Amino acid sequence: MMNHNYYISRRSFLRHASILTASMTMRSVSLRMFAEKDVIIGHGAYRYKVDMNWGLLDSSKFPVKDCHEMVYTKAGNIILLTNDIRNNILMYNKDGTLVKSWGKTYPGGHGLTLMDEGGEEFLYITDTVRHEVIKTDLDGKEVLILPFPRAAANYTKPEEYLPTETAIASNGDIYVADGYGSQYIIKYNQYGRIEKVFGGRGEQEDQFFNAHGIAIDSRNGKERLLITARQQNKLKYFAMDGTYESSIHLDGAYICRPVIKDDTVYLATIWSGNGSSNTGFVSILNKENQLVSAPGGCMPKYTNGKLNPLYQTLQIFKHPHDVCIDEDENMYVCQWNAGNSYPIKLIRV
Repeated sequence: MMNHNYYISRRSFLRHASILTASMTMRSVSLRMFAEKDVIIGHGAYRYKVDMNWGLLDSSKFPVKDCHEMVYTKAGNIILLTNDIRNNILMYNKDGTLVKSWGKTYPGGHGLTLMDEGGEEFLYITDTVRHEVIKTDLDGKEVLILPFPRAAANYTKPEEYLPTETAIASNGDIYVADGYGSQYIIKYNQYGRIEKVFGGRGEQEDQFFNAHGIAIDSRNGKERLLITARQQNKLKYFAMDGTYESSIHLDGAYICRPVIKDDTVYLATIWSGNGSSNTGFVSILNKENQLVSAPGGCMPKYTNGKLNPLYQTLQIFKHPHDVCIDEDENMYVCQWNAGNSYPIKLIRV
């Protein structure tokens, strides 16, 4: 005799599989159309036209692997970090034309921070393979290396240290997030001397599960650290001395680093829902840290002051890893594990 429960489960599975297959087919058609039509995504005041042809290059000459992060220079150029050692750095102008490329020594290139120091701009590159943070000028000249922090009592071997991001305070202090390692935040002075270690792996509010990104938030006139706890779907505020302050919960959003421009926080959301592959979108928070737009994702909705769970609605992105905002508030989205694809431009409308 056929097991009734098995029959129902199998019938349900086949029905849902058919729906999923049809959905994926429609998504593929939609993606092909995005390159040709003026598709608008986002919500409220933060809506964007999709340009999937921006920044395309000859991949045989200027290849990319994982496009991890992007920054915007005061000259109006966009710098992209990839972990392809044939050219770790690609510098574009805003129309997507390549300006220059360099870098062959950053196999684990992951985090890219830009800092203006006395009128000259510098890059801070975190490398998860080298277990180092490297400071360079915009032409690739290395001026400072922060090696594996052996002096910190929390570490015993380089493999425990896989830095993912940096943030630079106005006084020159350097904060490194060990997001793929032991989950500590390491504070250095501007000369590279360790001054404090805090955080660490754990489920407490002052600890992290994937301290993936870190930024300086000075929107209220006072510098604070805004740090991602990606697997916890949270952003966490810390004072500059490492004291925990508060958290922002974005249920269903697996967020990368916070990018702050003016009063707005932008977050590449690499996965959503239950964390499945190819479910990314972008999260945008206002000055009050309320989610106001989710390009590629569901419309933000709060119920009794609590944000409803977030999920992808359009598969424009696979795995967004960072965003970059220009002076016209256009957005450039680079991706991890997305078929060696170049960035997607979102034009503010």
